[in-house]
Amino acid sequence: MTMVDQTCSAFIEVLASKAPVPGGGGAAAMGGAIGMALSNMVGNLTVGKKKYADVEGEVKELVAKGEAVILKLKRLVDKDAEVFEPLSKAYGLPKNTPEEVKFKEETMENCCKTACGVPMEIMRAAFEGIKIHARMGQIGTMIAISDVGCGVVFLKSALISGSLNVIINLNTIKDPAFLSATRKEMDELLSTGSKIADETLALVLSKLKK
Repeated sequence: MTMVDQTCSAFIEVLASKAPVPGGGGAAAMGGAIGMALSNMVGNLTVGKKKYADVEGEVKELVAKGEAVILKLKRLVDKDAEVFEPLSKAYGLPKNTPEEVKFKEETMENCCKTACGVPMEIMRAAFEGIKIHARMGQIGTMIAISDVGCGVVFLKSALISGSLNVIINLNTIKDPAFLSATRKEMDELLSTGSKIADETLALVLSKLKK
């Protein structure tokens, strides 16, 4: 059974244990999927309402995009665990000779590059989810507008959590080109995504306070 197919209780129990996986990356992906589901709920509550007939087509498109984000994030819950396994084994490699030291360093670098990939994917998916929430907050039904706020907060958390998991892996990598490219994309996703998420939350709050 994959981690994403476990019960919520089982997932939380193993997350709290000494088990190496799931960790922050898996939790970020799961939280992001939950956040995206909230926007889709708002969309599904909007569809079919006469008051929102003029935006129904766009809402359906947002829901379809949201479903793709949910599927991607669910897959990343398990993918995060998959890429951590070889990294955990690399930590245990011997370093008694110069050759062993060199082999361990090269193996660690390659494993950390691979491990960076999953939280970067989480960040990209969270960013897409945040943009969907931004539009849903503008055109979704008012009866569930608070859920857009809740969902975008989950996704901002997934975005930030993803960046933390990228950074911890970057700390072991020496390749300057990889470091530069990864940090550039990470910083752009974090900065722009957080800004859109904050603006969306502010919009939701303004609608709730009317």
